[in-house]
Amino acid sequence: MSSTDEQILRASKEIIVKFIEAGRVSPTAFSETFKNVYNTIEETVKGIEKMPEKEIKNKT
Repeated sequence: MSSTDEQILRASKEIIVKFIEAGRVSPTAFSETFKNVYNTIEETVKGIEKMPEKEIKNKT
């Protein structure tokens, strides 16, 4: 597992924990919600990795 993948997993975990603490996610919905959060973060991070540096600077 690469460092990026580990960071994505860690961020997903932290978000899900916050959702559970806030009562936004129930234990029965955990699996589906975790997958959605993980995939969203992964698409965002890896999508940015594929973008040329010039485009990234223009987006910020």
